[in-house]
This record gives sequence, C-alpha cells and structure tokens, in this order.
Amino acid sequence: MGGPALPPLNWPHYGIGFLPAVRRGFVKYATFSGRASRSEFWWWVLGNVIALVVLYGLIPLLGLATSGNGNDFGWGGVPPLVLLIAWILGTIVPNISIAVRRLHDAGFSGWMYLLQLIPYLGGLVVMILCASKTSPAAVQYGPPYPDAGYPTQGYLQPGYGQPQVYGQHGYDQQGHGQPLYGQQGYDQQAYGQTGYDQQPEWRPQPGQEEPPAYR
Repeated sequence: MGGPALPPLNWPHYGIGFLPAVRRGFVKYATFSGRASRSEFWWWVLGNVIALVVLYGLIPLLGLATSGNGNDFGWGGVPPLVLLIAWILGTIVPNISIAVRRLHDAGFSGWMYLLQLIPYLGGLVVMILCASKTSPAAVQYGPPYPDAGYPTQGYLQPGYGQPQVYGQHGYDQQGHGQPLYGQQGYDQQAYGQTGYDQQPEWRPQPGQEEPPAYR
C-alpha cells in the first residue's frame, strides 16, 4: 500500500516534517502567491537558524585551528565565512516568500510583511501574525477552496488525513457504530432469535379435521 497522498505544490502542506519543509521552501524559492502552513514556516525558520549557528560557529573554530600561533585568524575560517555569506544572500528571497505565504494562510495580506521595517517591534509583530492558525479567509489567497469538497483547515488532500465518517461499514450514525437491527441475518421483529420453530397455533374450523402435524 502506498503512503498518504501529498498535497499539490500550490497548496499548503499541513503536518509536514523538517527536511521536506526545508526542501519545499527552496522549491518554492520565489513563490509569493498561495499559502504556507505553520509547520512549513516554522520548520523552515528552524532550518535557517541551524545553518546560521553552525556556520557562525565554524568560522572562529576553523580559523583558530589553522592559525600559525593560535591567535591569528587562519585560512580555515574562510570557507565557512564564504558559505555563511552565500547562505544569507541565498535565503533572502525564500525567507520573504514563505513569510508572505504564511500570512496568507493566516488570513492576512502579504503586505503586512513590511511591518519588518518598523524598528524593534515590527519583526515581533510579523512573527506573531505568522504564528496564527489557518483562517477561513485564507481561501482568497489560493486553494484549497470550500467548493472542492475539503475543509479549509486541516489535511486537505484526498486520502490525506480525512476523518472517518459515521455510517460507513454498515454502522448506524445515530447508534454510534452499533450494528443496525435486521442486518447479519437477524429478524427485526423476532429480535434476532433464530433456529426456533414458531408454527402458528392451529384452530379447527367447523367441519374441518385436525391436520396430521397436530395429531
């Protein structure tokens, strides 16, 4: 059996894991339209922080390890420094695009990202907005739509986390999963009793003889 179906690339991916979220962030490098789930956004943020911390730590570590006297900055710190600069420059666009898509999924305009320009509090406000749950107003920014037959929140791809529906597999909705009377060979009026010979009582009519079965 195959795994659960993945949502289309232009849909938000709810419940995505760390590595798929980072990969998805690079795949949608400059995509500012559509929506992004909270897991997409925060896994991406975590991956970005991990990369920055590792590269920042390797610069002095390798620089001192390759210095001649242990005090100067050696050549070993150059490669992580170059990688750090490349990472910072290379993630500017996806950092903005995934934040815009996350704002869309929370029901806000992507232009709210410009609050980052406000010193001190602007970045905090954007982070709080990005932490908001999926809003019903998010449908104006891209699929899935209510008329597609799937809810606007939660898992939105056919076969992808759909809830079990009462009334399937022969169970009664009102009876909370109890078998319906009359199913599985049971008689509704006889309350499920089987194997009993329930012949009707015979009463002779005037001038009629008693049948052999009753002699």
